[in-house]
Amino acid sequence: MKHMIAVVAQLKKEREHTQRQLRRIDEALAALGSVSSKGTRTMSAAGRRKISLAQKARWAKHKVVGHAAKPKRTISAAGRKRIAAAQRARWARVKKAA
Repeated sequence: MKHMIAVVAQLKKEREHTQRQLRRIDEALAALGSVSSKGTRTMSAAGRRKISLAQKARWAKHKVVGHAAKPKRTISAAGRKRIAAAQRARWARVKKAA
């Protein structure tokens, strides 16, 4: 029975200690105010507009400065014939070696 009384006393002591810690944590949170844990920030409409206009200006500058679309490349009939002949020769060598 004495052992049980000592255990109960120890548990009460731990509970009081934990309650004190919780009070300190609550006080710290109250001192910090309503700071969210996510760290989200709000931005004014004027700030968003400023950023938007700056980004649009960057894109406009990027589009103007010599970044015109390249014309699609084509190959002449003679070039296609050369490539086809070279490929046929490669396959012939592979088949001969096998």
